[in-house]
Amino acid sequence: MPLTVWSSARYTFPLPEGHRFPVEKYAMLRERVVAEGIVAAERVLDPAAATDDMLRLVHTADYVGRFVRGAMSEAELRRLGFPWSAALVERSRRAVGGTVAAARHALAHGAAMNLAGGTHHAFPDHGEGFCVFNDVAIAIRLLRAEGLVRRVAVIDLDVHQGNGTHAIFAGDPAVYTFSMHGRRNYPFEKVAGTMDIDLEDGTEDAEYLARLGAALPRVLHAAQPDLVVYLAGADPHERDRLGRMKLTFAGLERRDGMVLASCREVGLPVAVVIAGGYGARIEDTVAAHVATARIAAASG
Repeated sequence: MPLTVWSSARYTFPLPEGHRFPVEKYAMLRERVVAEGIVAAERVLDPAAATDDMLRLVHTADYVGRFVRGAMSEAELRRLGFPWSAALVERSRRAVGGTVAAARHALAHGAAMNLAGGTHHAFPDHGEGFCVFNDVAIAIRLLRAEGLVRRVAVIDLDVHQGNGTHAIFAGDPAVYTFSMHGRRNYPFEKVAGTMDIDLEDGTEDAEYLARLGAALPRVLHAAQPDLVVYLAGADPHERDRLGRMKLTFAGLERRDGMVLASCREVGLPVAVVIAGGYGARIEDTVAAHVATARIAAASG
């Protein structure tokens, strides 16, 4: 089955000049996957915006309401990392919609990808670290409420721990949260997940892949999931400004291949989201995300 992805022109939103969040990567990624023949143009679908009811499956009504209205305090916006705008609200809704749609499609067809998403630092009552709403958690809660899945595994390989996702599903045995991340990196106060692997600054391909390879069978066996959601962060790359790891492009590609092959071998559907990436050159970040899409397309 050819890969279907979700993307929107509204994934891009205005930021002040010099802001370190690489918002341009979303349009660049959409263009590249089509130009390189990874995804057919007709399989790049525009996601619907998540409704307030969907957002409230995870987030408090107070937080959703104040964010949508633009009634956030300066301290809250500093913690989030973005200035508020109506465009940011729309972008955040669409990114959630893309992950929900990708998860639904993966259940039916084996794999799908949102060319955004992975906003794993969002908690029920606040956002932080460039994460407004926790798209992965919302998708999981929605699919479970609809009876489409009972158990889900989250494989989070962004270089930053998925603290918000861990907190949301703490004590929920039906959602297995696995994060492999930098021990000394943000968030500096970690939240325990089902399984966490802390890596030291400067970790290279060989150690990273060995530890991942040992963990994946344990995760999938223990989780017994109906669906896997994979956060394929580009920020472990050696030239990422915020990652502090030393993975090469080849290492990232092997990582993606390991995750997707492990799931395919046991017949598990996978919804892929791109999570973080802050390369000194935005082209490096986009290249890593493009490679993830290529590997996902080949795994179908």
